Amino acid sequence: MADVTRRIGLSLGADICWPIAYTEIMRQLDLRIPWQGDTVRFDVERLSIEPFDLEEHVPHHLVIDRLTHWFNPRREWIKKAILLDDVYVFNNPWSVQSMEKLTTYCAMIRLGLPIPKTWLIPPKEYENWEPDLHATLRQYARYFDLPAIGERVGYPHFMKPYDGGGWRAVSKIDDAEALTRAYEESGTAVMHLQEAVLPFDRFVRCIGLGPQTRVVLYDIDAPLHDRYTMERDFATPEEDALIRDMTLLINAFFAWDFNSCELIHRDDMWHAIDFANPCPDSQVTSLHYHFPWLVTAKIRWSVFAATTLRKQRPMGWHRYFDAVEEGMTLRERLDAVMPIVHERFQTEEFEEFCATHLGHLDEVAKAWFETDMARDAIRQKVSAIFPEHEIEEFTSVFFDRIQRWRKTEGAPA
Repeated sequence: MADVTRRIGLSLGADICWPIAYTEIMRQLDLRIPWQGDTVRFDVERLSIEPFDLEEHVPHHLVIDRLTHWFNPRREWIKKAILLDDVYVFNNPWSVQSMEKLTTYCAMIRLGLPIPKTWLIPPKEYENWEPDLHATLRQYARYFDLPAIGERVGYPHFMKPYDGGGWRAVSKIDDAEALTRAYEESGTAVMHLQEAVLPFDRFVRCIGLGPQTRVVLYDIDAPLHDRYTMERDFATPEEDALIRDMTLLINAFFAWDFNSCELIHRDDMWHAIDFANPCPDSQVTSLHYHFPWLVTAKIRWSVFAATTLRKQRPMGWHRYFDAVEEGMTLRERLDAVMPIVHERFQTEEFEEFCATHLGHLDEVAKAWFETDMARDAIRQKVSAIFPEHEIEEFTSVFFDRIQRWRKTEGAPA
């Protein structure tokens, strides 16, 4: 039996708190996993940004990536690492790069998920009036009646970028005048008009990481640090299962190991409104009470994927489309595709692996999140985004919420 080391790389941007927690808990776990005749140990390191030779060997077995969606040099390095060295990366960089919100809406409409009525409209302005653009628009662009489209979508609705994220450039549109004004101000952005699911009684975010999910009641009117609520009994068991299955379907379909899905409940139906978020918020200043779940979920999935040398797989969309039939209810459609979802995420193998090799993770994490090092990690993140006079106050707020997690859960839900 040989000792082998699985190298895990952290591809980071402005991330502060979760990499500290991840690395320290991994260090304290000091894993030695018996696997296929070997003893597997782990090395975790932060990846630098520098020029690279396309043929240079990448020694890592897995990369947790937070840069692909906006930093091109890292995205291209990750593609090279996957193609030449079979590095497993979450998330799939090609999917992150190409799957805009429009694509995700269209795919889930075909699979029968409740998606609000959505239109795409051309940009109000263009950046470069090159000859080809001028000729194209002169020949093929048609004048359109924006207020008439607004009526077809229905008021109120939301105008938002077709590729947006982070609540960027989102406008609530109540009438034709507001629609015209928002469009005039939209510049070169390609926009969606999406029916508003109003009024609603619940708004949730479901975070998916591999086959693991966390459903959180979300308060869109609260300050950023209070939007993820700490309420836990806000959905029936049937609703909870529906939310989790919808999230897992979306993530498996687009080959996203890590993503979040926003759903709104109205008239006995959960409407999926935004679910192309393959680099979801991972900071303690947003997640607070839920932050330990995220860290331990990252550890479970990354250790499983690295140990088993998990490989990137083709998406295989036809399998999902072929599994559903006209006339099926939403629950029936989900039941038809969930075997494909669980096969992709290796759910059964993952759960057995965690039970066998990571049974002590919860206790190690629970102990670490009480330490001065955990508090300091929180303080570092708070110091980066809060004004100086609020640093101690909010460090205590977030640390205390994590202590509440330790007392009430102490393990992922």
